[in-house]
Amino acid sequence: MSEAGGSAQRRFRAAFMRGGTSKGLFFGAGVLPDDPAERDRVLIRAIGGGDPYGSEIDGLGGATSSTSKAVIVSPSDRAGYDVDYLFAQVGITAAAVDWTGSCGNLAAAVGPFAIEEGMVPAAGGLTTVRIWQQNTSKAIVAHVPTQAGRVVTEGDFRIDGVPYPAAKIRLDFVDPGGSMTGRLLPSGNVVDELEVPGVGSVTATLIDAANPCVLVAASDLGCTGTELPSQLNGDGEVLARFEAIRASAAVAMGLAASVEEATRDHPANPKVAMVTAPCSHRAAGGRQIGQTDVELVVRMLSMGRVHHALPGTGGVAVAVATLVPDTVPFRAAAKPAEGLVRIGHSSGVISVSADVGRAGDGWVARRATVWRSARRLMEGSVLVPAG
Repeated sequence: MSEAGGSAQRRFRAAFMRGGTSKGLFFGAGVLPDDPAERDRVLIRAIGGGDPYGSEIDGLGGATSSTSKAVIVSPSDRAGYDVDYLFAQVGITAAAVDWTGSCGNLAAAVGPFAIEEGMVPAAGGLTTVRIWQQNTSKAIVAHVPTQAGRVVTEGDFRIDGVPYPAAKIRLDFVDPGGSMTGRLLPSGNVVDELEVPGVGSVTATLIDAANPCVLVAASDLGCTGTELPSQLNGDGEVLARFEAIRASAAVAMGLAASVEEATRDHPANPKVAMVTAPCSHRAAGGRQIGQTDVELVVRMLSMGRVHHALPGTGGVAVAVATLVPDTVPFRAAAKPAEGLVRIGHSSGVISVSADVGRAGDGWVARRATVWRSARRLMEGSVLVPAG
């Protein structure tokens, strides 16, 4: 529970953790206020959100969508699950918290946090943590390396976008389709023609697997698809086109009543990405990606900016869509992927395994698996002004 601190500040017990290519504040059950409005205020001030300068200088956030996040992990009362995982995306310039959707990267840190906090006992060399993702009402099963009753952090597994190796954590997203819309293909179509204000007609695949995403061909946006985030994030006109497409897709997916509402109230979901066929190019950090290294190249936006790597749930959505014939990513892929999709992103490559098949006259995603790592960076109390 929180307690009064000096200088009119309140203390909230927390851990600061990296999960995959994201990091955020992790809280246990009962730590944050019960009142939703006060809980949001605490998270905004703890992260430093609502900053008109866009720096989150007065909090622990890093002024990117990957670092402006918080997680609440609680013992689960749901049969068959160990913990509940509730995700919060904190606005950087807007003083708001988005509780829709999930974070696949931070899901990698949920299991380690639960074990380290005593919610789940470590079991031998690999501890299974059954996670109920509250935002999307979906199951995630984490397989966390453990030894002598503790989480193993060090290892030789590398993730593009993270500079140091660590222990490998396997994440199984169970039945990830319909996380927010109730359907894997929200419109029922593998492609849709979106009429986007200010842009025109855009061919897109609307997919909802782990999180909703809209996928378009890079060539339709006048891009190569291999641009670095610094190039795209410095081009206001391109970012505006992406947002217009994303907002129109939100309406088509039933996530917003209007494009204005989508931009104003739902900046986190759906994600938007452009895809292109494999080609030799250089990713951020200097890694050279060869044409045969990947099935597909993707640049995905999160909260209005090009992601420095790829959101974990975004990787799931792209991989699942690539396995459905005639979607935008399927058409762009070098060859039809057979269960394992290697996706080129801004910092390198992520591999996603997925089980996708027919169900009646539609498609179903039975499972998607990603491999991530996680590390506890700091623990103690985060201080928040009382007023």
